[in-house]
Amino acid sequence: MSQTALETLIDALHRLPGVGVKSAQRMAFHLLQHDRQAAAELARALDGALAAVRHCARCYTFTEGEICPVCSDDARDARLLCVVETPADQAALERTGSYHGLYYVLMGRMSPLDGVALSDLGSQGLVQRALDGVVEEVILATSFTAEGEATAHVLAQGLKSRGLKVTRLARGVPAGSELEYVDLSTIAHALNDRR
Repeated sequence: MSQTALETLIDALHRLPGVGVKSAQRMAFHLLQHDRQAAAELARALDGALAAVRHCARCYTFTEGEICPVCSDDARDARLLCVVETPADQAALERTGSYHGLYYVLMGRMSPLDGVALSDLGSQGLVQRALDGVVEEVILATSFTAEGEATAHVLAQGLKSRGLKVTRLARGVPAGSELEYVDLSTIAHALNDRR
């Protein structure tokens, strides 16, 4: 038995991260019952993004051109290459206003349980980019999950063996927090990485 248009919409919304079936139903009902104009705008925006957005030829983030605005900015420090998991991670670093180098976006992280190996992440493109003769330091800014740590470890080994300086984002106790409320793993890492 084929799905109705409403069921197809609910299934599509349910695919979004953090959206359960009930939330997907509420969104679908709201759009169809109260805001059909927003539903039409959402459909046009998705169609437009699917048609226009692609990967940057240099860093692999999302862009509408061949090269993204960050990679084409001559004011950026090309000696620094920050490796992140996703375009969202890149955007977060950019919002800080404190990093002025270039990026390489892996579009994921190693996850053996999900069948994602380092080769699935475009690691060859990263190595080529890092060995361009300009990059002096590769900053690994993967997440501090088990998968992110494993990805950073394997990348660090491979890049260091090619003579590159490799650093990792610092981790520790968040500013303004009280020690008794910080998880034990964070405290242990902060103690080991003290300066």
